[in-house]
Amino acid sequence: MSVAEEIARLRADIERHNRLYYDQASPEISDKEFDALLRRLSQLEQEHPELATPDSPTQRVGGGLLEGFETVEHRVPMLSMENTYNADELRSFHERIVRRLEGESPAYVAEPKIDGVSISLHYEKARFTLGVTRGDGRRGDDVTANLRTLKNLPPRLKGNVPPVLEVRGEIFFAKKDFEELNRLRERAGEQLFANPRNTAAGTLKMLDSRIVAQRPLQVLVYDVGYTEGFEETTHWGSLKRLASYGLPTNDEAKRFEDFDALLEHCLAWAERRREMPFEVDGMVIKVDDYEQRRRLGARSKAPRWQVAYKYAAEQAVTKLHEIKVFVGKTGKLTPVAYLEPVLLAGTTVSRASLHNDEEIKRKDVRIGDQVVVEKAGEIIPQVVAVKTERRDGSEQTFTFPTICPACGTEVKRDEGGVYIRCPNPRCPAQFKNVLEFFAHRNAMDIDGLGPAIVEQLVETEKVKSLPDLYRLTEEDLLELERMGKKSAANLIKAIAGSKERGLRRVLIGLGIHHVGQNASGLLAEEYGSIDALLEADEESLAAIDEIGPVIAKSVHQYFHEELGQKIVAELREVGLKLTEDRQTPASDGSEAILDGKSIVVTGKLEQFTRSEIEERIKSLGGKPSSSVSKKTEFVVAGEDAGSKLKKAQSLGIKILSEAEFLEFVEQARSV
Repeated sequence: MSVAEEIARLRADIERHNRLYYDQASPEISDKEFDALLRRLSQLEQEHPELATPDSPTQRVGGGLLEGFETVEHRVPMLSMENTYNADELRSFHERIVRRLEGESPAYVAEPKIDGVSISLHYEKARFTLGVTRGDGRRGDDVTANLRTLKNLPPRLKGNVPPVLEVRGEIFFAKKDFEELNRLRERAGEQLFANPRNTAAGTLKMLDSRIVAQRPLQVLVYDVGYTEGFEETTHWGSLKRLASYGLPTNDEAKRFEDFDALLEHCLAWAERRREMPFEVDGMVIKVDDYEQRRRLGARSKAPRWQVAYKYAAEQAVTKLHEIKVFVGKTGKLTPVAYLEPVLLAGTTVSRASLHNDEEIKRKDVRIGDQVVVEKAGEIIPQVVAVKTERRDGSEQTFTFPTICPACGTEVKRDEGGVYIRCPNPRCPAQFKNVLEFFAHRNAMDIDGLGPAIVEQLVETEKVKSLPDLYRLTEEDLLELERMGKKSAANLIKAIAGSKERGLRRVLIGLGIHHVGQNASGLLAEEYGSIDALLEADEESLAAIDEIGPVIAKSVHQYFHEELGQKIVAELREVGLKLTEDRQTPASDGSEAILDGKSIVVTGKLEQFTRSEIEERIKSLGGKPSSSVSKKTEFVVAGEDAGSKLKKAQSLGIKILSEAEFLEFVEQARSV
């Protein structure tokens, strides 16, 4: 497997696990495994900067945006944080901090890491006005109505509160409240919730705040976001100030001036966390002094001044009764173990991931085995080992299917990979996922076309391909369960409205392998129409900055296979707009200052965030790029610029500081 192919595979896997964790609240791997994938991708991108892209998972935070909510931009980004898993890794974090602070040994604040959902809470003139999910770190969803139902969230603060105050916190269920919620569901004959964290995430997504009010969510505040008039020099002081306003903070937060005492505290909490009224999956360690934080800065996804010390996974032994294989959107076959229910990390576990057929063979997992199940961070567990010494001879070897369990097509193994896939693009199990993705707000944005409707449309064969969606009538929809006349009319209207989304959205919705939002935008801007894109050969596609050979091959293959051509022809037939309105300079010429120049920004800037300066470059007619090449006009380099700066120097490309870039823009405007 080439480096480009490994990067593409890693990005696809990480994106999938991100969607499972943030959007569907049903993760399949542990934080530690996820971090390993992310570290490998980051390493490859650093070694091969020409393959780095702005839409890489290494450049983004968190999950996506929720359906049915207004989107709000965070005035201060809600970044993620790095994880450590043992004392040595935590000590290495401390040593890096000391080096960056040129020998200063900082004080730290340690807070139990609640396994919940991050939230931004806005107060104006002491009144709660807005609540926003973390979303993708830059933008989140307005869930204010749902948050107003939380009994421990004060609607009005007390004391001398700044006129504008944004705080960050964690939404969660207390253990006893979650258990009571499941008891009520059991009595009502409803399916039990899997765990507190996923249930909290799902509850925040609800459009009916009356249902949210029936679920006893809580919040604890742990940090300050954007403020006007809030003056504190330390995190410890901020926590005390927030508590004085009446905001709920964590009583277990502690300040340490000695690192060894901090480490001892973290180790002791590995057992003590079980006594807490809520789920705790680690300890968050933060540099206390704000001036030191400023000097330490942040990477694209996480501040350098904080880290999470994550506790080890919990394990249990139980019997494996059955193995079922499921088919995903890309055709990948995933085996799942069905277990004798066992209590693990405070919840009852009856299913576990087996990942793929290679893992089943490597661990020699058999039906009827006593297996070791591991769970970390309230995720879907995984089978990590088999108690072979407990076998009695009745166990049965599992044979991975050679045909797709959903459509009967002969399955194939990825070339050079471990995954087995169904190659049938018309496979109903795949198509349900394809159709959901096509309707997503980032693609065709068809409001009302959710999983339940998609399931029925595919099962009843009313929609067998994407173009079929645009042939639906109100009468077709009225035949579906729980579909009223008004809902049917609204959905038909939403489907019709999506015809005008344009080429970029269509390319996203088609779900072409390796082609995400960034690549779709680049292709739409470069070619302007589907006809021009169909005529492009692999070489010209690969020559586009940030596209490269892997994406080019995938795009060319899709549009030159019979199915891809058929879909395009039918989408044209049903009236979709297959062109893109390209950006044009303003009449005064102000937007054309950079005139299509490719510009790379690297390092930490003083006046702009990364997204802000990229928007500024676009508004001036330039093309922000994530990789340095001979086509790069110049590089804007901030503090701690790394490999991109070195490559630019080696290629003799002009390098500007942030101030020089702004001066260049002003001079160009005055000409």
